[in-house]
Amino acid sequence: MATRKLYAGAKLRETRQRLALTQKDFAAKLGVSLPYLNQMENNNRPVSTTVVLALAQEFGFDVTELGSGDSARLVSDMREAMADPVFADNAPPMADLRLAASNAPALARAFLDLHRAYRETRERLASLDEALGRDDSRMQTSPWDEVRDFFHYCDNYIDAVDHAAEHFAARAAPGTPMAAHAAAALDRAGVSIAHADTPRLRQFDPASRILTLSSRAAPETRAFQMLLQLALLNHDPLIEATLDLARFQSDAARAIAKIGLANYFAGAALMPYGAFLAAAQDTRHDLELLAHRFGASIEQVAHRLSTLQRPGAKGVPFFFVRVDQAGTITKRHSATHLQFARFGGACPLWNVHRAFETPGRFLRQLAETPDGVRYISLARDVSKPGGSFGAPIRRFAIALGCEVRHASALVYADDLDLTNPRAFEPIGISCRICERTTCHQRSVPPLERRLSVDADRRDVLPYTVE
Repeated sequence: MATRKLYAGAKLRETRQRLALTQKDFAAKLGVSLPYLNQMENNNRPVSTTVVLALAQEFGFDVTELGSGDSARLVSDMREAMADPVFADNAPPMADLRLAASNAPALARAFLDLHRAYRETRERLASLDEALGRDDSRMQTSPWDEVRDFFHYCDNYIDAVDHAAEHFAARAAPGTPMAAHAAAALDRAGVSIAHADTPRLRQFDPASRILTLSSRAAPETRAFQMLLQLALLNHDPLIEATLDLARFQSDAARAIAKIGLANYFAGAALMPYGAFLAAAQDTRHDLELLAHRFGASIEQVAHRLSTLQRPGAKGVPFFFVRVDQAGTITKRHSATHLQFARFGGACPLWNVHRAFETPGRFLRQLAETPDGVRYISLARDVSKPGGSFGAPIRRFAIALGCEVRHASALVYADDLDLTNPRAFEPIGISCRICERTTCHQRSVPPLERRLSVDADRRDVLPYTVE
């Protein structure tokens, strides 16, 4: 098999700029000529072995970072955006999208922001007749989507917050449950904890310094909420500094991201990086064992597994997604080649949608995407009861998975026939960009392909994709 050449111009350029080095100085430290470095930064040449070794030895750079990054995500996101009918006659080829993602990632992100603003404004105008007369009807990114993209392009890993949470957890006495450790820390901060029979999970009164938790919530939820409040109180400067670096476009996005970072701290403290990574490897990623060991929920464990992307100590690259009953994606992240649709729901052939039919059970699926990459996917419902008769039940399902090449690290891969190509179900990303022409579950035609409609013929679909 031919060795795959590594083109990582954007990563090299980002590394040099972060070190505040000129191209001349950077080239000298890497032991290459200035023209050669310039060619590598512009992806005219692949990164040589000499440069890879120099990056590791001279700067302590995690060379695995060169092979990862935003390129696959950007290509997937741009391809979906280009499937919009507005680009029907001018959609660029995939080769151009790959070049833009690898050579000009900032330009690619700017294009995605512009398309998202266009789409959201169009939807707003379609649903609100008075939007044209409102002062705030200007094109503006949705705060929720802006925050979601922030975590998405950070690989769902926030290094400073993760280390702070791990440091906090390390101060717990051996054998002390994290809930007790969090309660003691809140007590030292002058916060009293009360419990009330209420559906509201958490309520903090700054004046009385009383934190009220719902007695209806599960123990792991109460522990998580204590840690979240602790992050807001004791680690506010760190969170604010992280928000400053993110440069959100609105106060709403910044406020949403602040809660997101506090949530991140809580999960990272409940499941400290080093200990959790070791336990995940030891249990072969058995979610139930990990949930029991760390006093967390199944969803919390699955989400945490998707964040194990610390440079130099990475875990298995997982994708993680949560969907509601309508198939709408409410949480998403992928450290794999599998990328999720930015708009609409996930592929109906994916096992995450069947999880609602088998509450309390794990479903396993071997799947193959149109690009030929094969995955093992684990799905389970994580519905949340309302806590009282008549209270609404929040119904969700999660999926966690990785490429089949990591299957030996998962207990859930045992007894599956990984060598049989027919064992892998064909799934896609989104109907409008899926290349499969004969899918029986297709809801809309692919926007990049021609259609042929024959009134005298009716197959599974009322048209043929050419």
